[in-house]
Amino acid sequence: MTRVSQSVTIRPFSSVEDYRACVDLQEATWGAGFSERVSPAILKVSQILGGVAAGAYDETGALVGFVFGLTGVRDGETVHWSDMLAVRPEVRDGGLGRRLKMYQRDELLSRGITTMYWTFDPLQSRNAYLNLAKLGVLIREYRTNMYGESDSPLHRGIGTDRFVPVWLMDSERVRRRLDRDEASPVGDAPSALAARGDTTLRHPEPGLPDLDLLGNDAIRVAIPSDIGKLMADDMSLAVAWRDATRAVFVRYLDEGFEVTDFQRGGRVSAYLLTRGAEARS
Repeated sequence: MTRVSQSVTIRPFSSVEDYRACVDLQEATWGAGFSERVSPAILKVSQILGGVAAGAYDETGALVGFVFGLTGVRDGETVHWSDMLAVRPEVRDGGLGRRLKMYQRDELLSRGITTMYWTFDPLQSRNAYLNLAKLGVLIREYRTNMYGESDSPLHRGIGTDRFVPVWLMDSERVRRRLDRDEASPVGDAPSALAARGDTTLRHPEPGLPDLDLLGNDAIRVAIPSDIGKLMADDMSLAVAWRDATRAVFVRYLDEGFEVTDFQRGGRVSAYLLTRGAEARS
């Protein structure tokens, strides 16, 4: 696993060069000419209005990651929406993404803001592991094709379905998860979606969704562990995973389940959905 040097410094963007470097990193992450990139002007204005726009700099002064979000009002509560987080490939899986989220959390708690939202693709196992296993978010919302068709090569072809996690940053659940830094085992709950097929196949295939497990307090939902590789090799199979997971998540979240944990595997990973998770946390 890549190790992130402790000499990496996270600080707010403060110069024209900082803002431009952030735009460059957005394009390096989501593709040159990415139409949803955040401009230097918006990055700067967001800071004036209580947002967070900060970068992670290595010992040479190079930008190796950043986090950006806006503060506003949702359902009468002042909340923060974290819009973007990116880390350069050479330092991924070394804990920098978590450090950026912790920086963001500390900044917001110091301002009295305790709730944060963002989005991520349910098929991205790296993001799922960070958000659920490391940070302790809860997921109650699934948005179908939230951003329309994307021109980013990371998302093109399978739509922009998104989870909307809620991070109750000062809750007991989050504090315990941050202290423990590991997920609860997903266990042997019945499976609403499992992988099928011979394990010698290049990629796992989705089984048939089971939408009739409402009598259970917990269910499992499988996803491929590397959707990026799967998309590069077989887009039709990636679309099949999107269709199957969409059917399951829409069904069970609409019926009051919450996504509460995630367990990574070699070929197949799994979400855990439970009822009344926050009340038991």
